[in-house]
Amino acid sequence: MTTTTTTPSRWKRFRNSYLVYSFKRDWIAQCCLAIFLCLLLGAICAPWLAPMNPYDLTQISILDSELPPMWIDGADPLFPLGTDAQGRDLLSTILYGARVSLIIGFGAVILQAVIGVTVGLLAGYLGGRIDAFLMRLADIQLSFSTLMVAIIVGAVIKAIFGGATYSAYAVWLLVLIIGLAEWPQYARTVRASVLAERSKEYVDAARVMGYRDRRIMFRHILPNTLSPIFVISTVQIANAIISEAALSFLGLGMPETQPSLGSLIKSGFDYLQSGSWWITLIPGTVLVVLVLVVNLLGDWLRDVMNPRLYKG
Repeated sequence: MTTTTTTPSRWKRFRNSYLVYSFKRDWIAQCCLAIFLCLLLGAICAPWLAPMNPYDLTQISILDSELPPMWIDGADPLFPLGTDAQGRDLLSTILYGARVSLIIGFGAVILQAVIGVTVGLLAGYLGGRIDAFLMRLADIQLSFSTLMVAIIVGAVIKAIFGGATYSAYAVWLLVLIIGLAEWPQYARTVRASVLAERSKEYVDAARVMGYRDRRIMFRHILPNTLSPIFVISTVQIANAIISEAALSFLGLGMPETQPSLGSLIKSGFDYLQSGSWWITLIPGTVLVVLVLVVNLLGDWLRDVMNPRLYKG
């Protein structure tokens, strides 16, 4: 009598994986993921959750400017978190602004990964002069701070295209600026992983079978380097959001008419001494919480990907 064994589904293998097992035992990771999902869903559903549309000028009145949050005397129940200097509902601008910041964060990380992974694969697999040239290029960029590179690139783009064009395409220009400033992080990590993988037997077998270098790099070596890429990506999302906030604060980011967490902080900075602290403090708190939970999730993922470090 023959017995047949059924292969477990992908979902079942995922539920029984070490990743899920570790996540169930780490309450900090669970809390961080819950907070991040709430912020993400709030940003995605901003058109339906926000009491007002900060882009609709017919819903904004300058007479409602600088109203305090609902727990302070003089507040208006229509604006639970108060209003900014333009009379926009702060809760609505935070929801819309978080969406812009997350778009920039995820978009910049995707661009960084595409450039950095490609450069790292080429440098690690081909070696020789190509490796030396690409890594020296990465070293030159790493010798400058990320913010400095972003400021230089942003100032050049703004000078070439003008302030009006820059403001109209600010989201995608910031994705480009931050993406170009951070790709060496991926390139160096992927290169190190490729150097360890290219001498293994499965790569030699692929060469013997006559596969092209492009297929070997992207179909065989790249899947074995995904773990560090995932870990870097979580940290880089937080870094990209912080970079956007810093550039907005310096006047090279999102304009005040297109709210992001960074532009909201900048718009309320001049009103701190007048007593309207909530315009800066509340968006700043949301930014800190968002960056903190993403970084903590990145730390947990890094430890799980390296079980020797995990102590959950």
